[in-house]
Amino acid sequence: GHGGGRMRIGWVGVGVMGRHMAGHLMAAGHEVSVFSRTASKCAPLVEAGARLASSPMDAANGADAVFTMVGAPSDVEQVTLGGGGVLEALEPGSLLIDCTTSTPSLAQRVAAAAAGKGVLALDAPVSGGDVGAEAASLSIMCGGSDEAMGGSGYLLDLLGSRVLHMGPAGAGQHTKMCNQILAANNMLGVCESLRYASAAGLDADAVVRAVGAGAAGSWAMNNLGHKVVANDFAPGFMIEHMAKDLGIAVSEAERLGLELPGLANARRLYDALLAAGHGRDGTQALVLALDSPTNPAVSPCR
Repeated sequence: GHGGGRMRIGWVGVGVMGRHMAGHLMAAGHEVSVFSRTASKCAPLVEAGARLASSPMDAANGADAVFTMVGAPSDVEQVTLGGGGVLEALEPGSLLIDCTTSTPSLAQRVAAAAAGKGVLALDAPVSGGDVGAEAASLSIMCGGSDEAMGGSGYLLDLLGSRVLHMGPAGAGQHTKMCNQILAANNMLGVCESLRYASAAGLDADAVVRAVGAGAAGSWAMNNLGHKVVANDFAPGFMIEHMAKDLGIAVSEAERLGLELPGLANARRLYDALLAAGHGRDGTQALVLALDSPTNPAVSPCR
C-alpha cells in the first residue's frame, strides 16, 4: 500500500453516504477532488477544502485512488467506463474503489477494464446506512485481487470498522446482495411485528424495547422500530434504492437457480410503494404496504 502518506483521492458521487465518507478521508489529511452531477451537493466538502472537479475524469486526474459511489449500475458504467470517465485519467498503479451497490457482472467488467490500464479495481459496497457512514463504522464488503485489497485497506479502514475481502471481483457485490436480502426480510418482520403490537393494544415502543433485547432483536428493530411506531419515514436508506437493489438480487438469484420467497415478497411490496410515490421515504415506510397489502397506493404520500 501507500504506507499511510498523504494521498490524492478522487471522489465521484456525493449522496447521503458519500459526503460523510469523503469527509473522513479529508479529515485524515488526504487531498480530495470531488465530483457530483449536482454540484451543490459538493458544497460542504468544498468548504472543508476539497477541490470541485468538473467531471469524473477530472476528479481522477493525478489521483492515487478514486472512489465511486453513485446511484445505479448504469451510473457506475458511465462514470467508470464511459467517455470522460475515471479510467480515462487513472494512471497505472492507482486504485479504483466502487462503493455503489451494483451488479457482480459489472464489477467484473470494470476490474477487467481497469487491469488493462494497470489500475487495481475493488468492488466495495457498504452496509451501515447514513449512521454508519457518519460514524465511520460501516461494514465494507470487498471483491478484487489481493493486490487491490492490499492497496485499498488503509483507506477503507478510515471509512468502516469491518473491512472484509470476500473474494475476486464481484464478490463484494454478491455479499451486498446477501445483506439486502436479509435487510428486506428483517424490515418486513419489524413492520409486521409492530403492526401486530398496535392491533393488540400494546405500547409498541415498549415492544421494541422488549423484543429488541432478545434473540429476535435486529439492527432494523433497534434502529428503526421506534420510527415505524411514530410513522417517521425520514430516510436513512431510501425505498427507491432498496427497490433497485432487490431488483438486482432477484435477477442474480434467478441466474443462480434459486427461488427465494421472502425476497420476492419484499420486492413486490417495495415496488408497490415505489409506484405509489414513496421512493424518497426510508425503508421503514414498508409498514404502509401492510395497511393495504393489495393496494399501497391508497396510503397517502407524505
